[in-house]
Order: sequence, then structure tokens, then C-alpha cells
Amino acid sequence: MISRRRFHTIALAGLTLPGSIAFAQGPGARYPGKPIRLIVNFPPGGTIDAMARIIGQKLTDKWAQPVLVDNRAGAGGNIGAQAVASAEPDGYTLLATPPGPLSINQYLYRDMRFEPEKLAPVILLGSVPNVVTARNGLPANNLNELIAYAKANPGKVTYGSQGNGSTSHLTGQLFANMTGTDIIHVPFKGEGPAVNELLAGRVDLFFGNISAVLKFQQAGQLRLIALASPRRGSMAPQLPTAVESGLPDFFASAWFALAAPPGTPASIVDAINTAVADILRMPDVQQQFAVFGAEVSGGSPADMAAFTAAERMRWKKVIDTAKVTLD
Repeated sequence: MISRRRFHTIALAGLTLPGSIAFAQGPGARYPGKPIRLIVNFPPGGTIDAMARIIGQKLTDKWAQPVLVDNRAGAGGNIGAQAVASAEPDGYTLLATPPGPLSINQYLYRDMRFEPEKLAPVILLGSVPNVVTARNGLPANNLNELIAYAKANPGKVTYGSQGNGSTSHLTGQLFANMTGTDIIHVPFKGEGPAVNELLAGRVDLFFGNISAVLKFQQAGQLRLIALASPRRGSMAPQLPTAVESGLPDFFASAWFALAAPPGTPASIVDAINTAVADILRMPDVQQQFAVFGAEVSGGSPADMAAFTAAERMRWKKVIDTAKVTLD
């Protein structure tokens, strides 16, 4: 099973999947032979939407077939994922998604109308690491001081998130589990409100994407404590990781992936994987991903399958401990 550490080290050097577009739809048929619908299961404007549009345009150029982005938001990404799960397995409907529908939501929602494990993994697109961020005035300048302060003040340290079951919520719970601290979750309706409350000093911590808080740290309005990653990131290379601070298994990120309907032929999956892997090698794509704090990933469909399975095990334990449900 691929480890989270390995996921963070699947980089451009690993994107070595040569090959041409597969013959996959019967004798003489070459994929793709018509427009492709790329379903994004969140509204326009977010990270996964931006990634999908970058990849979709590059695929359009490469294949000379339109790749049309279709936003199907709702139910934590489940509505869009369900649309792909029930689509024809012919490679002409694909899913661009963050972690929820593939590795988290089945433990949060009682009524799931698709089985995440049956979606065909295609490729990991990229990830944005989470960071432990503190309000100004909190008496902790590093992770060890934060843990000591939280242990000395059980039930008094609060952390905001963009909502129950969000990656920032679960990352905070993961931190609490690993450190044996009693910190209080305060959910908000979105990342913006959570960060605003942190800026106002009404919550103490935020365990969210570095791209959401870096500008405030640079302006002296917030304090970044540690990166929830096994290695330092390009956006804030001076920021120590949780590994350096003594929490070797504290990894958490928002990652993004492509999946296909259950039963999609391996030849088609491999064709898409090869094309997208080539795109992820392009310097301009790497630069565009970096604008919103993401590093490209890549790898094979088998790598993605192993990684998402490991993520399911990881977050199930956190969700069971916190007894989180959404319906």
C-alpha cells in the first residue's frame, strides 16, 4: 500500500508513462473520438475547478477533441461523483475531485448512492499541504510550545474549520489524536469565514491549506506554526514541518485526482493517465498549479488506487474517534 510519505514524493521524475492514445472502442476505433465531459464536483472558482480547467484545456489541445468542464456541486462532492459513477464506462465522462468523495465521505454520509472503491482511479493531479496556523497573541511559537500550551489548557484551545467533515476539521482532530490534546472544534461555512475568525482572534488555530493563510502571515496578521507534510514546501521554505517538530506521522493535505466510471477499460484509463502525466510535466502547468499552492503529483492508476485506499483507512480512524456524521 502506498504511504502518504510516498505520495508526497511522487514527483515529476516519476511521470514516465510513455505511449500513445489507446485503441479502445473496437476495431479501428481510436480514443478519444468525440468530446469528453470532465465533471467537477464543486463550484467554479475553487482549486479543483482551476486544476480541471488547466488539464482540460491541455487535453483539448493534445487530443483535438473538446474537454468540457461540467460543475456538479453538492453533498460534499457526492453529487458530481454519483454522476460519474453512473455514467457509461467509455472514457467520455471523467471526475475531477478533492479527497472527500473518494476517501472520506463514505464515513460521514449514511446515504451514499455510489461506492467510491469502484470508481476507476486514473491519476493524482496534485496536492496543497495543510499548515498549523495560530492567531497572533497565542503563546506558542512552534509546534512543541503549542502542544504544551494545549495540554496545560484542556478544553480551552479552539480551532476553526470550513465545516464539519472538512479536511481542516479532520486535520485538527488528527492533531488532537496524535498529541493527546483536548482542543475544541468550531465549524464555519467555508474557509474564508474560518480564517476571518482566526484573524479576529475569536478562534486560536486553523488547520487548513497554506494558500489560504500565507498572505496573512506575510502581513504579520497570523503565525504559521508547522507544515503538515514530510518535507518543506516551496511557498514557505523557512516553515518547519511537523516531522521536524517531532510528529512524524502528521501528514495532511488537500489532494486532487481524476477518476473514471466503474468498469472503464484499462486501455482507456492508461491512455488518459499517459496524456495527463505528460501535461503535468509541462513547466507552465507547474507554474499555474503553484499559484494556488499546489505541487503536481502524477503516478500510475495503481499508485492512485493504493493511495486513496490508505487515505480511507487513515481518515476512517479519525472520523470514528471524533464520531463525526453529516446526515
